[in-house]
Amino acid sequence: MGWRKVIIGFGLVLVVGAVLTTSVVRNSMADWRTASRESAGIAPDPEIDTEAIVQVYSARAYSWRGTFGVHTWIAVKPSNAPRFDVYEVIGWRVMHGGQSLVISQRPADGRWFGNAPEIIAELRGKGVDDIIKRVDAAARSYPYMNDYRVWPGPNSNTFTAHVARAIPELKLDLPPTAIGKDFIPGGALTAASPSGTGYQVSLLGLLGVMVGVEEGLEVNLLGLTFGVDPMDMTLKLPVAGRVGFSSP
Repeated sequence: MGWRKVIIGFGLVLVVGAVLTTSVVRNSMADWRTASRESAGIAPDPEIDTEAIVQVYSARAYSWRGTFGVHTWIAVKPSNAPRFDVYEVIGWRVMHGGQSLVISQRPADGRWFGNAPEIIAELRGKGVDDIIKRVDAAARSYPYMNDYRVWPGPNSNTFTAHVARAIPELKLDLPPTAIGKDFIPGGALTAASPSGTGYQVSLLGLLGVMVGVEEGLEVNLLGLTFGVDPMDMTLKLPVAGRVGFSSP
């Protein structure tokens, strides 16, 4: 019986390894020049929804990085505005001598180089116009305009977490695959959790613990998140993300 368990376990490891390898190869072969950036059709139509809106999106990162992590961004639309403005941090701009922060009018729900996004937080209606001003101020105060590292940060998820801490109304619970979210700006060891409903301790995004009403309990090991969210009855795992009976 003991050997049978070992063989079954080894087989499962081979299967998981094959799936991950296939995913890495497939994503690495994708051509960023032809990958879709078109709307996924989930953002509100500004001509119909005239109220003020703030949304946070997440999509698997481009190429092999998407096997392990996601790219996140923030889209805002003031009352009666004809379009969304999108705030995000993009690493290749730093590599080419520019600043990481990009504010554009690309589709709020645009695919991230072929990968479909999902909405992970949203605010609408009364009072949101003032929150949009605070989003803009927080984004422009991001301290790593000239610095970007895929791992352990600062990166696009470090930026989204930075803005979220300034907007606790969002109650943003970033996905466990948002590598870089635990990189606290300024080299601080402690901070409010991105949702504003708890606190975290983190050593340069490499080792830490987070406890919050929205996040539940998370442990960060080398930038990878392991945790449990009692509110949603889900486990939080690297690569897989949320696993359980429900998702937000």
